[in-house]
Amino acid sequence: MDKDFKVEITSDVKKVTKRIAFIKDRDAARVKKVDEDMVMTFPNLVIREIIAFQVMVIVLVLISLFVDAPLEWIANPEHTPNPAKAPWYFLGLQELLHYFPPVVGGVLLPSLAVIALIVIPYFKINLKKDGLWKELPRQTLTGFLIFVGTVSLVLLLFRVYAMLVPTIIVSTFMLIPYFSKRNNIFIEWLGSRPLSWWIMTWFVIIAVVLTTIGTLFRGPEWSWTWPWQRIY
Repeated sequence: MDKDFKVEITSDVKKVTKRIAFIKDRDAARVKKVDEDMVMTFPNLVIREIIAFQVMVIVLVLISLFVDAPLEWIANPEHTPNPAKAPWYFLGLQELLHYFPPVVGGVLLPSLAVIALIVIPYFKINLKKDGLWKELPRQTLTGFLIFVGTVSLVLLLFRVYAMLVPTIIVSTFMLIPYFSKRNNIFIEWLGSRPLSWWIMTWFVIIAVVLTTIGTLFRGPEWSWTWPWQRIY
């Protein structure tokens, strides 16, 4: 450093300034970074999964002890059940086949759902774990309205109300943090949910609704039948 260097205060913006940093003894330049709380998969997660599994087994055993399984008569090739229903875990897919052509409801939509569940967690917005409206809210709102409007229009044309109603409900909750100016715990919680969380929530609700309708509300010729109207 030049020995003739002098420290002075000036208001001349055209003058080339020099900045120096004074580092005292025993001091070090440190970068402060707050890491997210992380825990090991075992035992923190695995133990919880084992406990949840055991609880589920106990509940299923209790149900099987006190509630008889809804078995039908002995299989008879001369008497085909009407309707012929798939196992309960496929009834959501069978309900889709009621609305869409077989290729769309049986191949295209399930394939897109599986691909989306694999790819979406790797999106940039999900890696940041920020809320849906944290960055570029106006651009996000425009894309959101275009996508939801297109999906809703397709569902309306095919009269898939079982998917249209949950889509509108979930979309409404997604828009609440954007338009609401109130600050309360519930709205802040909604605003902190990332896009992946909303998509997964929508997917689970759709699956539950379609499976429930196929299980409880479909009678002969796959027509809408209330549970108390069934003939056994």
